[in-house]
Amino acid sequence: MNNLRLLLVDDEEEFASTLAHRLQIRGYPTGVAVDGEEALNLLANNIYDVMVLDLMLPGLSGLDVLQQVKQQYPDLPVIMLTGQGSTREGLAGMRFGAFDFLMKPVDLDELITKITEAVPHRRAHGDDR
Repeated sequence: MNNLRLLLVDDEEEFASTLAHRLQIRGYPTGVAVDGEEALNLLANNIYDVMVLDLMLPGLSGLDVLQQVKQQYPDLPVIMLTGQGSTREGLAGMRFGAFDFLMKPVDLDELITKITEAVPHRRAHGDDR
């Protein structure tokens, strides 16, 4: 078990639940939000080390959520998930401050690699939130 706390934001509830379960089995406590508003509420009331954020969300888009997160929690690493060949949106997310992006369906080992790469980046910037 490690100490990294993850927030997974994806409106595909079955996907989010399954991915969160797989991450928890690997020792990553994972909170789940199904939309941007819920994600922002969870961030306001909990401490997370990395956010995994889908681009396509109802209401606030993933890019909208990313912009708000980077304003309020600038050192929180955000890994974007993109689907349907939306590389352009993933690159836009990186311009807005995302640590990286991955294409869906996401490979669990690749996601864990990105998570572990993101955390030293966060800690190097002195964020203890």
